[in-house]
Amino acid sequence: MLNGRKKPLPVLIHVGKSAESEVFQPVYHRNLRAADIASSLIPRLIDLSRIVPNAMVKSEAKYCFVQPLTSVKDFRWNWRRPGCPRQAAPAWFWRLLLCLVVLPVVVGCGSQSEFPSQPIVLICPWSPGGGTDRVSRQVATQLSESLGVPVNVVNATGGGGVTGHTRGAVARPDGYTLTMATVELNMLHWRGLTTISPDDFEPLALCNRDAAAIFVRNDSPWQTLADLESTIAKEPGKLRASGSARGSIWHVALAGWLLEQGLPADATAWVSINGSGPSLQELLAGGVELICCSVPEARGLLTGGELRCLGVMADSRHPLAPNVPTFREAGCDWALGGWRGLMLPLGVPEERATVIREAVLETVKSDAFARFMETAGFNLTIGEPDAFEQLLATFDATFGEIFATAEIDAVSESPIGPYGFPLILVSVGACLLVLLVGRGQLQLQTDALRLTWRDLPRLLLVPVAVGFFMLTTETLGFVIAATGMLLGLLLVVRVHLLTATVITLLLVPAVYQFFAVQLGVPLPWGILGW
Repeated sequence: MLNGRKKPLPVLIHVGKSAESEVFQPVYHRNLRAADIASSLIPRLIDLSRIVPNAMVKSEAKYCFVQPLTSVKDFRWNWRRPGCPRQAAPAWFWRLLLCLVVLPVVVGCGSQSEFPSQPIVLICPWSPGGGTDRVSRQVATQLSESLGVPVNVVNATGGGGVTGHTRGAVARPDGYTLTMATVELNMLHWRGLTTISPDDFEPLALCNRDAAAIFVRNDSPWQTLADLESTIAKEPGKLRASGSARGSIWHVALAGWLLEQGLPADATAWVSINGSGPSLQELLAGGVELICCSVPEARGLLTGGELRCLGVMADSRHPLAPNVPTFREAGCDWALGGWRGLMLPLGVPEERATVIREAVLETVKSDAFARFMETAGFNLTIGEPDAFEQLLATFDATFGEIFATAEIDAVSESPIGPYGFPLILVSVGACLLVLLVGRGQLQLQTDALRLTWRDLPRLLLVPVAVGFFMLTTETLGFVIAATGMLLGLLLVVRVHLLTATVITLLLVPAVYQFFAVQLGVPLPWGILGW
């Protein structure tokens, strides 16, 4: 209670180094109770019963002066003793604030005059080092030269391709996000992992088709497909295989071969690894016994003599492995492979989509891209948008039939659903909370600041600020939305306006520089173009 009154008394708190100080800083202006002063201003304040208007109160290291106010107009910006004339904020502060408001508008509006005017993100759904990653980076390099802006490859891995393809499909349709889609796009919705399908994209160009193949270490005892099949038949479930995530194209290709040979689809234990690159390293390390992936993805290790290719799931032999028989030559009527192609999310304005489409087709038809594909051993298969769309429809119907079989559906089903891991975390957190409450380790401190209904509006401003950021970040852009949210939160916790402004102007650009520029995270640009 202040001055014997139950209602909060409007006060202005001034802090000085000593009782004789000529300079006192006004640091707080609110309707306060004594408890508010003790917890928020001067934690070491003693003898709170002596806090009365126009009185000096001694603490361990400072003195404070409590000045009663009749209205907000009594607040003073100057750092002098109470009673001096009211002064306005410094002129330089308002000039700076005006520049910060006007400059982004001028720069942002100017950046929208042409397209593209900012970096483009190319999403790769698979890990670095694999075939899709290598093709993506070559495309990004050539697109950067033709479009005149940086094209950054972002490896959005996880979920057997769900993360990357979903991120590409739901990206803002402004033409600044491309996706290097793979054949898993035709499979994920049939497996029930996502609702994303080829219908959620605008096809730009098909650039690659490659057949699956079986690889083992060069020092393994298996010389032919028949040798490997014999071992699997004798000891089902003993050999470990990989090549990509569970239920991916390479997993389905291996399971289909086993079924074709009259073996269970799970006769080999599939080890789920995101990408062929990490899978091949696991093979060399002895973590698995065989790999199913494309020949170009294993070319380096194959030519280096570390791997042996037992067969290719294609109608003809692969030019990089002319001595390796096809599965049909080995007596198995089975062939399957994958594709890679560039796509845009639906809804991109036609004039922007045309610019990207022409640049992509120019890239995949260029001599430089053909040389890269030949050198890397990838099969160059170029498809215009209409032909690519027909291919997508054909593959989608094919995998619909494949996953309709109980054996393939069972082997491709993930043991943990898409919400399994979050549910595990929530369950663990709930158990820890119950344990702490049961042991009495979660108790409110008796001397903690008590909140009343008068504090509710200020507390509600926190979720309002977060909601503002979530709702406006795609429209206004990360920089503007984050600036508004952070400045609002700092003002809610009663940080001085000038201090809050300086913190916001330093922190938000630093966060943007680190994540968007250094790490390549695609943050929203917004209507102002940055």
